[in-house]
Amino acid sequence: MVKEIQQRLIEDEMKKSYVDYAMSVITHRALPNAKDGLKPVHRRILYAMSTMGIFHNKSTVKSARITGECMGKYHPHGNAPIYESLVRMAQDFSLRYPLVKGQGNFGSIDGDSPAAERYTEAKLSKIADEMLHDLDKETVDFIPNYDNTLEEPTVLPAKIPNLLINGSTGIAVGMATNIPPHNISEILSAVIASIDNPEISITDLMSYVKGPDFPTGGIISGTSGIKSAYLTGRGKVIVKARTNFEDDKIIITEIPYMVNKSTLIEEIADLVKDKRVESISDIRDESDREGMRIVIKLKRDADPNVVLNQLFTHSQLKTSFGVIMLALLDGEPRVLNLKDLITAFISHRKEVVIRRTKFDLRKAEERAHILLGLKTALENIDAVVQLIKKSQGVEEARNGLMGTFKLTDVQSNAILDMKLQRLTSLETEKLNKEYDETLKLIFTLQDLLSADSKIFHVIKNELLEIKEKYGDNRKTEIAESEEGEIITEDLIEQDDVVITVSTSGYIKQLPLSTYKTQGRGGKGVIGAKSDDEDIIQDIFVTSNKNYLLFFSSEGKVYWLKAYQIPEGSRYARGKAIVNLFEMDQKEKVNAVLPIPSFDPDKFILFATKKGLVKKTSLQDYSNPRKGGIIAISLREGDEVVDVALTDGKKEIIIASKQGLAVKFDENDARDMGRTATGVRGINLSDDDEVIGMQIAQSNAQLLTVTENGFGKRTPLEEYRLINRGGKGVINIQTTQRNGHVASIKSVFDDDELILISKKGIVIRVAAKDISSVGRNTQGVTIMRLDSDDKVIEVAKVVKDD
Repeated sequence: MVKEIQQRLIEDEMKKSYVDYAMSVITHRALPNAKDGLKPVHRRILYAMSTMGIFHNKSTVKSARITGECMGKYHPHGNAPIYESLVRMAQDFSLRYPLVKGQGNFGSIDGDSPAAERYTEAKLSKIADEMLHDLDKETVDFIPNYDNTLEEPTVLPAKIPNLLINGSTGIAVGMATNIPPHNISEILSAVIASIDNPEISITDLMSYVKGPDFPTGGIISGTSGIKSAYLTGRGKVIVKARTNFEDDKIIITEIPYMVNKSTLIEEIADLVKDKRVESISDIRDESDREGMRIVIKLKRDADPNVVLNQLFTHSQLKTSFGVIMLALLDGEPRVLNLKDLITAFISHRKEVVIRRTKFDLRKAEERAHILLGLKTALENIDAVVQLIKKSQGVEEARNGLMGTFKLTDVQSNAILDMKLQRLTSLETEKLNKEYDETLKLIFTLQDLLSADSKIFHVIKNELLEIKEKYGDNRKTEIAESEEGEIITEDLIEQDDVVITVSTSGYIKQLPLSTYKTQGRGGKGVIGAKSDDEDIIQDIFVTSNKNYLLFFSSEGKVYWLKAYQIPEGSRYARGKAIVNLFEMDQKEKVNAVLPIPSFDPDKFILFATKKGLVKKTSLQDYSNPRKGGIIAISLREGDEVVDVALTDGKKEIIIASKQGLAVKFDENDARDMGRTATGVRGINLSDDDEVIGMQIAQSNAQLLTVTENGFGKRTPLEEYRLINRGGKGVINIQTTQRNGHVASIKSVFDDDELILISKKGIVIRVAAKDISSVGRNTQGVTIMRLDSDDKVIEVAKVVKDD
């Protein structure tokens, strides 16, 4: 047989195939249905168990039998993922209200794997019966199974809002869902309130639903993430462990949701081993059948609050749960807010109750029809008996009954099937009573279908019964205070730390003892050197509670406390400064200033590439924001070159690329507002720019280094004090030999310097070995370079003391 061959572009075929695959994953595997909160595999497992009759009041059966039934009839994807899903539905640390009752080893919160399916047994839990209730009353649609031999439900009737009370997690193609579990009493109260007032706001619903309720308990820090999730369908909830103090111990009794207890203990042990968390002498797991108990023994004189907050910062004792309330609604994946999810459940229940009522009504009408026929027969019993006796066969008797007494085929068959015992007076009375009760039921069901309000009344009563039956107290506490960062300054032990900043923009903090114990005899300390010859250009000692101001090339200032700087080892590179803030890609940090306090008598002095200077009170920078604030307004093409902290009475020297320098009194620059542009510091030619600014310290010399590796020292006294904004005096001759000025530094004889070239060549020299000559000179060779190499950075080496 020859089949028709169609030509298609491969990109079109791949696009169609991938879209088909993506939609299959989205709608048939990874995402839950908003109506019953189940993915297909979970729905098929529960349905298979119901068809097997293993309800909560029956005996358990082998898990292998359940997975085989499900795989063979409804879910042909292998027994391993089916058993994995079955196991999760039985774990009380995974589901807030488990849908399966397991017997045997179904895993543990320690991450232990469950026993093989041939060893474990299971049955439906009591609450799972509520998911399947009325399934036999045509309440939901059925579709053919994978081989068209059987039918399976597209959704379960679900008397409980399973998606909200048990949550769901799944990763589809291009989308993911992560819905947290909730307390059934709170959710049912919110559903009932929505039935009473369909226009209820999400804010009002939140008076019933306080927040997620995780099966492992814990404490949720703050409500902003909860509000965001309920209002928009997305949010981040911070969850931390429940702890208490006993003498010299920290006791952990509850841990965040989905955290592996054994892994957590190993993580804490590693933190102690790496000395990232100190003051811990022992860790023990004393958990038993009564509950969780992790004991962390502290060293003598340790502050338990400090240790606990270090653990919250560095371990999974505090985690974030990213809420994405994505579910399938009418076959379409949608991000739903709290009200959307509740409305979807109510709409589903309304449809289920209407279809159930219509089913019951049809069955009642069919029964009433038969009862009416039987009643007619009893009222004419002698004539009926004679007719049947005279008939030659069943068909003749049936036709005779239908013709003589105006009965239907169904009624005639019921009369012919009637037992003689029904002819007694007692049985006749029971039949008449059943007929009257059936008529009343028909009237009740018809009345129920006459108005939506009556349907909602039934739904509400059912929910109240479920709430009475399964309602319980919250396991997860909600703390009103926001704790985006658990560490608070009151719980930080004050200590001096060393902050290092590298030429490539990396920063770290180390304990001061790291440098005190080096024993280098005053030779100085070179910072960590990485593969690309990254060199420490700034190092200072400050209190870990002091402020650090980070000034960027784009004229913005960012703000951190020293204790917020990541800790690093002596030879670690540290963390990129740009990753500590919400900075633009083109921004780079040009200066870091440690500030003990925002002293109104102190000033920050800026120098820009185009020769402007600006002096602003330090106090103006005391209220920064996460995304930084404007430190100085820059003109187009300008950027911050240097920043200095002054007392307003210093002498300042500014040097340019073309070898000029201006030394002026700081008093010449008046105090200006934070967003001001500044005033002229040096009058530059069109092809010139500022390369550095230094405070003119007493008895210091100005080191000037050019890009071709030449330089010199000149006493600062040789630079006469002139007015701010002048063209300046010659600082060094920028001849063809020298090239442009690369950097300036204020130095003393015992200083040591590091020069770094464009190719990564590094040289360390003593300041005293560089000639001290006059201003208007070319200098001497400091660093020999290849013809295509340039000096790009000069850093001072800081002494141990």
